[in-house]
Amino acid sequence: MRPQTKDHATAGRLHVVILCHPAPDSFNAAIAQAYCDTVRSFDHRAEIRDLYRLKFDPVMKADEQPSSRPFVPSPDVVAELDALHDADVIVLVYPIWFGTPPAMMKGYVERVMGAGFGHRSMRERSTGSVVAGKHLLSITTSGNSIQWLEGEGAWLSLRNVFDIYLANAFSMASNTHLHLSSIVDNMSDRTAREELYRVTEIATATCAKLLKLPENPPAAAS
Repeated sequence: MRPQTKDHATAGRLHVVILCHPAPDSFNAAIAQAYCDTVRSFDHRAEIRDLYRLKFDPVMKADEQPSSRPFVPSPDVVAELDALHDADVIVLVYPIWFGTPPAMMKGYVERVMGAGFGHRSMRERSTGSVVAGKHLLSITTSGNSIQWLEGEGAWLSLRNVFDIYLANAFSMASNTHLHLSSIVDNMSDRTAREELYRVTEIATATCAKLLKLPENPPAAAS
């Protein structure tokens, strides 16, 4: 991993977007791009880590377990730790499948965000994780409505286990979740535009939180 080199006085804040969807032209990919385009309009930096295109392996290796001595992360984990090192905001973009994130996203949390970080570190609220002090934003999609997810208990479980728990366990600065429901293949262009506008709104709000700017998008270039 690289040494700390970031200087907020001379460099824009960095948003690292972890995209997890098997289709390269998915609506989730459009979400990731819309988020990045918006934060870049505020002179922030943005990077998309497309897990499927990177062929990220979600399966933890024996010597990557936090209890392993010595702890030896594989090269793909080292690359992701390097990508996250200077991030101010980590954005998880994924569909909700069977009430939970895709297996690849869960594997990313285990192998990368939790690299070398065991149960004692979590219990003691250690700041040793690579994501400690960073802001967590999740943007999720589902084919069913948010009301259906709530009725099945899936929404509350996801928020508790994959947002609040992770943010607390890794000593992250904050956690926010935007969910876009009823995202289906035959949705209208108008619906798609409206949902992507919600993404630009939360991207704008995230930039405003970091830089204390008014929560209004920058004026379009003439």
